[in-house]
Amino acid sequence: MLTSTYTLVALSIEQTTVRVALQALADELRALPGDYATLASSRAAELCSGLRRVVDNCHWRKLDKFLVPVLRRSSPAASELLGDLEQLSLDATAAMADAEACVGEGDRPVDRDRFCRAVEDCIAALRSRLEREEHELFPLARGTVGGEAWFAIANQMLAHDAYARERRVAPKGSAVPGLPRPACPEREGGPRFERDPLQPEFGRRHSTLSIAH
Repeated sequence: MLTSTYTLVALSIEQTTVRVALQALADELRALPGDYATLASSRAAELCSGLRRVVDNCHWRKLDKFLVPVLRRSSPAASELLGDLEQLSLDATAAMADAEACVGEGDRPVDRDRFCRAVEDCIAALRSRLEREEHELFPLARGTVGGEAWFAIANQMLAHDAYARERRVAPKGSAVPGLPRPACPEREGGPRFERDPLQPEFGRRHSTLSIAH
C-alpha cells in the first residue's frame, strides 16, 4: 500500500537521524582524554546539551505522535511492546538526568567514569528502542493498521511538515495563518519537553494526499 510505504519510509528516515546523532555522541565520548579521572565542567555540560537534544528529538518523533496512538487503538497485542518501548525511553531519560546531575553548578570538575557511564546508558537505551521499533513495531504496524488509518497518519505527517516549513520562514513570534500560535517557552524549572503545537487532525486531508490518492 502506497500510504503505508510512504509513512514507514518517512519514519525510518527519522530513525536514521537519531542513530547518526547518537553515534556522534558516542564518538565524542571516545575522544575524551582517558588519562584523567575528571572532566572539565564546561565540556561535560556541552555533551549534556547534545544528549538532551537527541532525547527531546526522539521524544517528539512522528512515530510517537502519529503511529503509536493508532496502534494503541487498533492492536491490543501491541500494548506489551509499547510498554517496553516506553520503559526504554524512561530509562534513557533517567540516565540523562544522572549525567546532568554529575555536572551540577559552578566549574567544579566532573567525575569522568560516572558521567560517561550515564551518557553511555542513555545512548544504549535509545539504541535499544530504535532496534525494537524497526524489528518489531514496524512489522506489527504493517500487519495490523488498516488502509484508512495509514492514509490519516500520512495526512497528519504531511500537515506537520508543512507547518514546520511555515514556521521556518515566518518572522519570529508571529503566528502561521490557519495554524495555532506556538506555545510560549516553558519557564525555568518547568517541564523539559516542549509541547508540539500541531495536533493530529484526522478529519482534514492534506492537499498533496488528496491529489495523489
